[in-house]
Amino acid sequence: MRIGVISDTHGWVDPAVYEHFAEVDEIWHAGDAGSEDVITELESFRPLRAVWGNIDGFDVRRATGEYLFFTAGRKKVLIIHIGGYPGRYSPRALALIRELKPDIFVCGHSHIVKVIYDRDHGMLCINPGSAGRTGIHKVMTMIRFTIDDDRVCDLEVIEFGRRGNNQASVPE
Repeated sequence: MRIGVISDTHGWVDPAVYEHFAEVDEIWHAGDAGSEDVITELESFRPLRAVWGNIDGFDVRRATGEYLFFTAGRKKVLIIHIGGYPGRYSPRALALIRELKPDIFVCGHSHIVKVIYDRDHGMLCINPGSAGRTGIHKVMTMIRFTIDDDRVCDLEVIEFGRRGNNQASVPE
């Protein structure tokens, strides 16, 4: 199963997302879609699992959940928007991590791409950074990887454009 992970689109989907996610089986959106149009657009492209983020209004919240917990391959996956990272989890994320014991933890919010293995909780933590035009990031990012039964492999961090551009460009 090939997965594309994206977050913090803030109401806009760069055309490069479709190019880089052409071969994925599912897209996971870790919140701050910014509009229901983003959710609808991504759902029409590939199966989508999405959570709402702090900027999302009622329309996006109605179409998504605060968090998702599901199995992909033999991996238990938890997605929440405001999550943090090992040693600095948000209180809500930490409570869910302790209760659900995921193998893969996905969050957004920070606009900073991170992939860290948390030995204390035995899980891979993934934050795809931000794929939107607005925010503190300088380069738009997303992540692609494969779940092969009980293995995560072929993980790639994709930098695909400068923040603020209307079209994707090669990062400097």
